[in-house]
Amino acid sequence: MMEKKRTTIVLFSGDYDKAMAAYIIANGAAAYDHEVTIFHTFWGLNALRKDGDVEVQKSGMEKMFGKMMPKGADKMGLSKMNFGGLGQKMIKGVMKKHNAMELPNLIEMAQEQDVKLVACTMTMDLLGLHKEELLDEIEYAGVAAYLADAEDGNVNLFI
Repeated sequence: MMEKKRTTIVLFSGDYDKAMAAYIIANGAAAYDHEVTIFHTFWGLNALRKDGDVEVQKSGMEKMFGKMMPKGADKMGLSKMNFGGLGQKMIKGVMKKHNAMELPNLIEMAQEQDVKLVACTMTMDLLGLHKEELLDEIEYAGVAAYLADAEDGNVNLFI
């Protein structure tokens, strides 16, 4: 029996378009029967944030980070031509016209395909993010866990 291929992706970027690329690749790899891990760190954690406010105890600095970062995948800006959020609205319009899935739907699809979504615990501590603020049914780990997955990876990407 052939061993299952593995794909790992480090999602470092908090840009809507880059996160979309990561999730399109992840869903494609899962459809091709790869075991897929997306390790979300730094601004990439915003893709896993719940939209809306979640009541958690935070320090002043943690509250500030929380307000400055987008709440949820749908609120992330574009890497280029964001124009204060207008660019993101424009790209979503084009996507709708071409029946392309939006990022929240791609994340949902990834979960349905058993893509392992991992939040970096060290970055969560640095940015003051709590588990309650992130999507349900994800995993929490540090870099060692990512490296263990990547070590056996056939495809390893950094986005």
